[in-house]
Amino acid sequence: MVAEGSGPEERLAALGMSVPDVVPPVAAYVPAVRTGSLVYTAGQLPMRSGELVATGKVGGEVSAEVATECARQCALNALAAIRSVVGSLEQVRIVKVVAFVASTPDFTGQPGVANGASNLFGEVFGEAGVHARSAVGVPVLPLDAPVEVEVIAEVLAR
Repeated sequence: MVAEGSGPEERLAALGMSVPDVVPPVAAYVPAVRTGSLVYTAGQLPMRSGELVATGKVGGEVSAEVATECARQCALNALAAIRSVVGSLEQVRIVKVVAFVASTPDFTGQPGVANGASNLFGEVFGEAGVHARSAVGVPVLPLDAPVEVEVIAEVLAR
């Protein structure tokens, strides 16, 4: 439940979290780009303190629970990327989330893993965190990450 009168960063603090530093790109791209009122993030990996939270395939070396936590970290990193081009999360609405899950061929729980990101956006933004979403199983992700999340956000007029 979203506390009335509190902003996204205060809600994160109430959850015991904060927006991390922007994760430096691992190739030739920027973490986020704003065009008009929309912000597109690059795919965010589950980096925390400069290291991946986990590596490997979901359904193999990585449990669904750990992968869900990875998706949550990806969402936090996406918030950092968004804030880096907007300046504040106060007027942000999450529009679309795409979660890529590096998984074994028999793993079909990609939507549950993606809930790690979706649930965080709901907790932080309330109605403004409700979004369209895709959860896609893939054979491999950069750096052998189990999850990658990209976000499209809208900056609402004040």
